Amino acid sequence: MLGEAPPGAGSRPAAEPPREGGKMAAQALALLREGGRPQALALLREVARLEAPLEELRALQSVLQAVPLSELREQAAELRLGPLFSLLNDNHREQTTLCVSILERLLQALEPVHVARNLRADLQRGLTHPDDSVKILTLSQVGRIVENSDAVTEILNNCELLKQIVYCIGGENLSVAKAAIKSLSRISLTQAGLEALFESNLLDDLKNVMKTNDIVRYRVYELIVEISSVSPESLNYCTTSGLVTQLLRELTGEDVLVSHRVLTSLAYTHHGRQYLAQEGVIDQISNIIVGADSDPFSSFYLPGFVKFFGNLAIMDSPQQICERYPVFVEKVFEMAESQDPTMIGVAVDTIGILGSSVEGKQVLQKTGTRFERLLTRIGHQAKNASTELKIRCLDAVSALLLLPPEQQTDDLLRMTESWFSSLSRDPLELFRGISNQPFPELHCAALKVFTAIANQPWAQKLMFNSPGFVEYVMDRSVEHDKASKDAKYELVKALANSKTIAEIFGNPNYLRLRTYLSEGPYYVKPVSTTAVEGAE
Repeated sequence: MLGEAPPGAGSRPAAEPPREGGKMAAQALALLREGGRPQALALLREVARLEAPLEELRALQSVLQAVPLSELREQAAELRLGPLFSLLNDNHREQTTLCVSILERLLQALEPVHVARNLRADLQRGLTHPDDSVKILTLSQVGRIVENSDAVTEILNNCELLKQIVYCIGGENLSVAKAAIKSLSRISLTQAGLEALFESNLLDDLKNVMKTNDIVRYRVYELIVEISSVSPESLNYCTTSGLVTQLLRELTGEDVLVSHRVLTSLAYTHHGRQYLAQEGVIDQISNIIVGADSDPFSSFYLPGFVKFFGNLAIMDSPQQICERYPVFVEKVFEMAESQDPTMIGVAVDTIGILGSSVEGKQVLQKTGTRFERLLTRIGHQAKNASTELKIRCLDAVSALLLLPPEQQTDDLLRMTESWFSSLSRDPLELFRGISNQPFPELHCAALKVFTAIANQPWAQKLMFNSPGFVEYVMDRSVEHDKASKDAKYELVKALANSKTIAEIFGNPNYLRLRTYLSEGPYYVKPVSTTAVEGAE
């Protein structure tokens, strides 16, 4: 019977001389080195039937790592794994570690359906094992099972196993909890899975687990939101359970920041955003932003809520969101104009998100001179702030100025040119100077700005008329690391593929760009050498 310990297991003193199993494992390893895999695998079956104390386990682990998984698959179903599972019950750290390693290898060779049908008792025991490595091993097998359409029904019909998976969410080990959440989320992708989770005693188990502590409560919320995000039907199951309503109430509680983070995931789906709007959640978040000035703790949650609206705007309609919630745009500007680097960073990120679409660009353009002043401030921060904030500013500038050819109307080109001019007295030199700093991240971020404007005629004229800029673009010696070489190559590609580049840069420079492009990002010019007669 699987999982049943053989007589006398785990009681041998360490000083006892090697038994037959140890010799057989060593012999199997020797055969492997000689290429005799069939004989070795036959011996492996014998080793697996032993009591497998430490010596045999060590040898067995070595043997299994040397056998290809394809060959293990041919033999694994015949192995009796019960003794190995039984050894997990002994309070012996090294023995448990070895058994986990061996079982991990052997179970990989078994089909998920076989594991689900023949090892269900061992899986249940594994989920309640005191050692987290055993739980993780078990949950990894559960993960394989729930990914298999034939095997998952075995899990759905095993209420006790499902219950143990739910209770794993409440454990101290985060890896165990995440694996459990992932498995339950995958189970819920089917109608049968939704019914198993929400129309049985498992719902009560979920609610009981939530009572463990605040951390576990939010783990369950994370699971519920993940399930809700799949489809309107999944969301309906979750709302009927009462858990989504409970989460929404947390917005007015002490953990407003954490509840916002969980809700943001739901806002990434259309049906999720519809639900949040219908329930008044978006209005509620807007009101929280309005009242932030009078809350001394608003700095903890305000950045998250501003990001929430930024993402909301780009997923739906920037114009509609900004018109309906004017406090959002006002707060972004206030944060960008503040002296707090954290607030500035979030505001800059949000402006970059908002300005990544044409509609968002037009919304920002409507704010007039205030946005122009803000661009000047962003240019100042790109030059003088911390490295991390500089990069965020450069990324935002790239998003704001990017304008694909199909969107390049005269009005929009005039707008991006005006924005670029607002960044600094000489923005081209500003970004070129940043790109020359000895930090690859800054170098790449500055090149990304050039790439964003490289297909716009006004920018090409600026580049061509800037002394030394064309040579800077062609010079491969400036970039030393892979990321920088890739970034420079993207700039060259954007220039070379532009329809206006040959006219503005001239045909010789255009041909140089095409040559650079054809040579690839990592081309190194060969150094010519002259052979000297008699030289060694």
